[in-house]
Amino acid sequence: MSSLKNEGMFSNLKNDIPASLIVFLVAVPLCLGIALASGAPLFSGIIAGIIGGIVVGALSGSQLGVSGPAAGLAVIVLTAISELGGFQIFLLSVVLGGIFQLLLGYAKAGIIGYYFPSSVIKGMLSGIGIIIILKQIPHAFGYDKDPEGDLGFIQVDGQNTFSELSNMLDYVSPGAIAITSISMLILILWEQPFMKKIRLFQIIQGPLIVVGLGIFLNILFQAMPYFALNAEQVVAIPVPETASDFFGQFIFPDFTHITNPAVWITGITIAVVASLETLLCLEATDKLDPYKRVTPANQELKAQGVGNIISGLIGGLPITQVIVRSSTNIQSGGRTKMSAIFHGVIMLFCAMAIPFVLNMIPLASLAAILFLVGYKLAKPSLFKQMWGLGKTHFVPFIITILAIVFTDLLTGIMIGMAVAIFYILYNNYKKPFLFESGKDIKDGAIRLSLAQDVTFINKASIQRTLAQIPDGSRVIIDASKSINIDQDVVEIIEEFQTGAEFRDIDLELIEFNSVKIKNQAKEVEHALSNNMISESRNL
Repeated sequence: MSSLKNEGMFSNLKNDIPASLIVFLVAVPLCLGIALASGAPLFSGIIAGIIGGIVVGALSGSQLGVSGPAAGLAVIVLTAISELGGFQIFLLSVVLGGIFQLLLGYAKAGIIGYYFPSSVIKGMLSGIGIIIILKQIPHAFGYDKDPEGDLGFIQVDGQNTFSELSNMLDYVSPGAIAITSISMLILILWEQPFMKKIRLFQIIQGPLIVVGLGIFLNILFQAMPYFALNAEQVVAIPVPETASDFFGQFIFPDFTHITNPAVWITGITIAVVASLETLLCLEATDKLDPYKRVTPANQELKAQGVGNIISGLIGGLPITQVIVRSSTNIQSGGRTKMSAIFHGVIMLFCAMAIPFVLNMIPLASLAAILFLVGYKLAKPSLFKQMWGLGKTHFVPFIITILAIVFTDLLTGIMIGMAVAIFYILYNNYKKPFLFESGKDIKDGAIRLSLAQDVTFINKASIQRTLAQIPDGSRVIIDASKSINIDQDVVEIIEEFQTGAEFRDIDLELIEFNSVKIKNQAKEVEHALSNNMISESRNL
């Protein structure tokens, strides 16, 4: 696989433009569904999608991440609009949230994203994949009571993920099932190796064929009452009759409530939740990137902040990077940020010029596309891989998946993090020093080589070990390989040193007093900034 490092933004348009079309098709119903679930005007979701694509896409350092309105904020938005007294007041909170995000970016808070374990991130991806599949099954059968983009276990229609699967059996639509079945056959066929070798099918993506066929079948079924789709079973973007009607859908914040504390609290809440969700999705997107590029997290927070400021100023919902759109972009062959930008441009054009065409797209066609996206996120091979890594990785992975399925994205991540942190603490508790019985008990001496980083977590195990050493022994505590020894541990060893005199223990401490805590990352950064590598090569 060749590197994209030295290629320009426009050098991969043959890959980025087809990918942007597919992301656009998936994004439109999600934008509308999240707006509906949030109790906001439908067009506010489209505005957020446009800004997330064009503005955030241009400013972001992420090559494959796609931003837009986030399902994780839907409940916050719904509650805030009601409690603040109106959508225009809420928009002021969105603007303030964007400003706070911008400040977080300059404060370099993006580092938080690097503290999420890989097992939790992979669990998040698989959990979302499973959720996508479960949530799209009703749409595939023609039951569309729960809006697209509602990824929570408890749904806005009063049902939950599994009760919805039961309810759909009473509302089965033959037309929707026919469209889903044919679409799935096409998508599966398009994934076959022999199809990928044909030049024409490399250019034309399967999802585009599926959507085009879906529109054709929708029109055809109108003359067949048994198969005809109703208004709930297709995309429903607002259709302005004139240009003034289109621009009239933009709503502006009410700045007269700038002194309202509740507006500021909502703004801070949006900033924190949106930033956390963005950083999680950013980490996940980088893991999915086939070119393994690393996105600057602080730049992403700044881009999201600017995006939310603009979105709030013109009537849009809060924006985050979204894993459903991002993974769709990656699976569709997107290579640079141009795919995200173009998806926003296409959304703007279609919302202005041809919304009636979008409103002919069956949700069943999009369900088939999302089935494939969900499967690729939750492939059985990933479960097998995580199982092979042992319970320290598999348990947080599977707990994260279950928590996301039965709660929501952020709650599930927090539960997964708690389990992962437990294993990290437990493993650190067990490894305060390096010890091999055949090697470190020699000539009557017990040698304990302290680990590189010894913290208060290791207190209990170190204290217990030292207490078990028999009187009259010879003990060597070697700190030569340690970078950091917590003061709590220092005190335990000093107490053992004092007690050794009364227990006839011959104790030797190696480099114990010379251990100093240094920021090793800063040391490397300093060396690189001073061009020490070039200097060492010249010597």
